[in-house]
Amino acid sequence: MAKAVAKSAGKPAAKPAAKAAAKAATKTAPKAAGKTAAKAKAKPARKSALTISMLKPSVNNMTVRVFARAAGLDHAETDAWGQTRSPEYMARNPAHLTPMIEDKGLPRGVLWESCAIMQYLSNKHGLEKFYPKAPAKRAMIDSAMFYLIGTLYPYVARATYPALGFPQYAGEVGHSDAHPDRKSEAQKAAVAAIAEPLEVFHSFFRDGKPFIGGKNPSIADIRLAATLEFLAVIDYALPKWAKEYMAAMEKKLGKAYAGPASDVRGYIAHVRSQAKA
Repeated sequence: MAKAVAKSAGKPAAKPAAKAAAKAATKTAPKAAGKTAAKAKAKPARKSALTISMLKPSVNNMTVRVFARAAGLDHAETDAWGQTRSPEYMARNPAHLTPMIEDKGLPRGVLWESCAIMQYLSNKHGLEKFYPKAPAKRAMIDSAMFYLIGTLYPYVARATYPALGFPQYAGEVGHSDAHPDRKSEAQKAAVAAIAEPLEVFHSFFRDGKPFIGGKNPSIADIRLAATLEFLAVIDYALPKWAKEYMAAMEKKLGKAYAGPASDVRGYIAHVRSQAKA
């Protein structure tokens, strides 16, 4: 009898308790949801740690854009087209060059020159895959990059800038008031000179390896592959190994390479279409 009474007494008590709990939950839920939503709205958008000011048609800029993507770095890109001579840009970068990165760890807050940027970011983030720490291996990567910017790229610039519509460097024949025939001769001489340093990359720096960096592309490989993209504007006949090398770079780096490369290729295609029109 006592058990029956206990059961019958317990049932009515349980329902009011359940209803009270449900009401409390209903009242609390909207408030909790409201607080969560308020916090979500109040939270500002996260700013990327690294900002890259760049020009899409440029292979120098393509170099850093490919590297940042391939390295998986948190970054944002700012198109600096038409802005590099502005007082604001010049105040930060008196050389008015791109690509330029902005990073809090830098003494002056900014850094330009594609090779220096890749070296700095590799050192900062410990990216030995792209820039080995071992002195001998690093020396070869540095040598390849310096040889490129000191020897190969000047030839490529002289050969392609006139067709690309880019201004020639001061002191170059193409920058002067020389007769068009002299400018044409200088351009042809530059085209002819490309083959020698190009072969040096093949026979010396790669030396039978897939890339300068060995099995994986290094920062020197990224710089070289990007540079070779410009030669399409003059229909330069790349040797078979160079074509295979560029294809291997794009396959290895995937979208990290293809994205920035498409901007350069798109510009080249536009330039070529305008020349035919």
